[in-house]
Amino acid sequence: MEITDLTPAERRVRDAFPLGERVDFCEGPDEDASEGAGWGPERTVRAEVLTALLLNGSSANGQVAGLNVRGARITGKLNLKYAVVDHAIRLRGCWFERKPLVYGAKLRALVLSDSALPGLTGATVAVDVVLRLSCCRITGPVRLAGARIAGGLFLTRAVIGTPGAAESEEPPLQFNHADIGTDVIAPGLTVHGQTRINGATVGGQINLDDARLLAPGGTALHAETLTLGTDLRAMRLEARGRVNLTGSRIPGQLNLAYARLVNPGGVALRASSCVAGEVWLRSCPTVQGGVNLRRSTFDLLHVPPSTWPAQIRIDGLTYRTLAPHLPAEQRLPALEREESGYLPYAYEQLAAAYRTVGDEAGARTVQLAKLRRHRRTLPRHARLWGLLQDATVGYGFRPLRAAGWLLALLITGTVAYWFHHPRPLKVGESPEFNPVFYTIDLMLPIIGFGQEEAFAPDGWYQWLSYLLIVTGWVLATTTAAGVSRSLQRQ
Repeated sequence: MEITDLTPAERRVRDAFPLGERVDFCEGPDEDASEGAGWGPERTVRAEVLTALLLNGSSANGQVAGLNVRGARITGKLNLKYAVVDHAIRLRGCWFERKPLVYGAKLRALVLSDSALPGLTGATVAVDVVLRLSCCRITGPVRLAGARIAGGLFLTRAVIGTPGAAESEEPPLQFNHADIGTDVIAPGLTVHGQTRINGATVGGQINLDDARLLAPGGTALHAETLTLGTDLRAMRLEARGRVNLTGSRIPGQLNLAYARLVNPGGVALRASSCVAGEVWLRSCPTVQGGVNLRRSTFDLLHVPPSTWPAQIRIDGLTYRTLAPHLPAEQRLPALEREESGYLPYAYEQLAAAYRTVGDEAGARTVQLAKLRRHRRTLPRHARLWGLLQDATVGYGFRPLRAAGWLLALLITGTVAYWFHHPRPLKVGESPEFNPVFYTIDLMLPIIGFGQEEAFAPDGWYQWLSYLLIVTGWVLATTTAAGVSRSLQRQ
């Protein structure tokens, strides 16, 4: 391109490039780049001029060249497809007529903060330092699939896509299968449509604090098989649509504290087959939609009972500790919401979590609830024995209940036979009658004090003795069965 072809604005950019100096076209500190279509020729720069500088420009002696422009109206297409650019590209607060094309390019750094763009095509781009899209207004798709960014990706307070985008349309933000060396920093990000980052590898964390991912009826965050170096932070996230983290690996925290997950009639949170250090759903409102945590493994699961929706899927979910620590009675209703029905493993896992923190009483409560839930799955005729064990000894988890029954029967028999002694079978040879030990002889068949063989009641007292004998046998049998089951679990 000849020098004579350049406009005054373009000459300013050309002259500043070898020195790496900034050219500022802004007329005020609060300019909005989305209004750049109306900017005049005094701040208009053709994209082909910028391309020529980046590909052919050189540094001044002792200086580091670079493209550093602020507040320009850039017309045409910035086409750097497959280009190798050794200079930093900083185009802040600019308005782009067409979406930049950096597909397959090798760049030093790309900074487009505060700019307005119709999109960005950058699949498989390689960036040595950083890619910044902070505070950008991008109406079209941002394609960064397969990108390799040695530094970080910054999307702080960016707005991507247009409201009301259909699920069938191209995802507005996609860096699936990308390799990010450090962090993805995106607090306050707003995306109208799907955010697709499945298969991505991030050496540090992803920060989505205060982000709004809006894809009602669709998938708001598609992050299957995501691999992180530390955390996925999404505190106060608003996700309208499904959040899909299937198969992800998050060694630190999956922090969804205060998040609003909304997908009525569908799955709001799918994190099946995940491995995470800590999962935080602290202070979240009730999830609107299903939750699927099947076959996942967490070290800590922090979820209040009020956060669980009406339907959950937790088959195979494993966790070491559960927070906040609450009485088992407050945790058990969530297990009733399992979509597949009765899952013995879910109860065993909850009981193990209580044992981990030393709450044996809570663990026994969960085990008892498990047996009661199992009883409801049995045929009607098979429930009687379970009901009997539950009423008498609480399936072995309430041994004092059997002692209470025995004490009540002992008192009843003692009082009855105190006022009406049974007749001796052999007059003159029988021992002195003792109503307490006579009642014990009737109730406990393995103990003998010689009272039952020496005396025989009559009338309704005989029926009372039958009742004591039968009840004693039942209590002894159910107690032995329950205690045996409890010992086997230990």
